Amino acid sequence: MNEQPNQVTQKKRGKGIYLLPNLFTTAALFAGFYAIIAAINNRFEHAAIAVLVAMILDGLDGRVARMTNTSSEFGAQYDSLSDMVSFGLAPALIMYEWSLHNVSRQGFGQAGWVAAFLFAACAALRLARFNVQIGSVDKKFFIGLASPAAAAVMVCTVWVVHDAGYTGSEVSTLAMFVTISAGILMVSNFRYYSFKDLGANRRVPFVVMLALVLIFVFTSLDPPKVLFSGFVVYLFSGPVFECLRWISKRRRLEKAGK
Repeated sequence: MNEQPNQVTQKKRGKGIYLLPNLFTTAALFAGFYAIIAAINNRFEHAAIAVLVAMILDGLDGRVARMTNTSSEFGAQYDSLSDMVSFGLAPALIMYEWSLHNVSRQGFGQAGWVAAFLFAACAALRLARFNVQIGSVDKKFFIGLASPAAAAVMVCTVWVVHDAGYTGSEVSTLAMFVTISAGILMVSNFRYYSFKDLGANRRVPFVVMLALVLIFVFTSLDPPKVLFSGFVVYLFSGPVFECLRWISKRRRLEKAGK
């Protein structure tokens, strides 16, 4: 008879959610929503920074959940919904409000909003594929460009061009290219390094710490240009890595044929 109250208590506790990791997820969702509001009000620099803040918070919520052993299915689903807003809808709307809405005035019809929708749809597909691949792929690599990285490329493009004094209407072709490219790379099969093996509970060489210090120093000198350069390099790392793998595989086959 004494076991029944304990079982009821355990069931009631199981219905709750973990506060700490979901608090970070909520903060990331708030940053993404704020980015949308900022873009609507033509505050594009603030919108870009808000998406980057959401990216940092999104990286923290998963690490906090793992470190505190508070991972849950609810948290995983909530994180995906937050990512869709912060890294799917927000970047697409920012790019559209900043530049892509001018495409129709240049004689290309509705190509601007179609490109923005393509990015948002690819982000949704990327997140859905990531959810079903959990536990079945190598954690060291992402299959396709991760949605936070794709969003960072989008908003850093806006930030660096806006910081240089150009308007979105002057670079609408560049905006179209970046939007479509980032969207397609999200649903591609290119492999991208995930950095997940650089966890807080693992020792790293001293040179890694030195590199992080240098990154902070260079970023502080000119945040828009440094961040834009870093994310563009990461964007191309997937196709370059795949080309190197193909070349290496072809050489091995040629040696085997001899």
